[in-house]
Amino acid sequence: MSRIIAGFAGSLKLTVPKSGTRPTSDRVREAIFSALDMRGAIEGARVLDLYAGTGALGLEAASRGAREVTLVEKSGSATKACRDNAAIVLRAAPADSVLTIEVSGQAVHSFLAGSAATWDLVFLDPPYELGLLEISQALYTLVSHLSADAVLVLERSSRTQPPTWPRGLTFDRRKDYGDTTLYWLRKV
Repeated sequence: MSRIIAGFAGSLKLTVPKSGTRPTSDRVREAIFSALDMRGAIEGARVLDLYAGTGALGLEAASRGAREVTLVEKSGSATKACRDNAAIVLRAAPADSVLTIEVSGQAVHSFLAGSAATWDLVFLDPPYELGLLEISQALYTLVSHLSADAVLVLERSSRTQPPTWPRGLTFDRRKDYGDTTLYWLRKV
């Protein structure tokens, strides 16, 4: 079972497709959002969740005060889960909320190539089997879509090598949680 951990939608259960996704564990999500809260990186942020799966990372940010959230997922069943989960979170939002949540059923590269938007907080949680080249290309394309103080969190298997960090992004830190590794990056 996947759920929203905290914020106005705390404890809401999220729809998870029967196969094809690997939701981030509650333990790892709590660690991510603890660190983001300490940085003041969530409140009012424009958030992009790439390879969104169920949308858990982006929707957690929405529940904790993000202003705009975009979930990008190309799998049909996962895109449906993202839409269902976004609707649940929006229904739980306070009456005076200005929160917007968009779901895009496109591949990450197609979405980024067609977007002119900028984001303050980006989550990349690609399938662990996705190659380093594709992840490096996504990171390279993302640089021009980041606000000045943007934070980027990349989740990978602890058994894989880190991708090449493109010019415009600087490596901040790495944190391991069992089989999961989080890479924290900032815009230079």
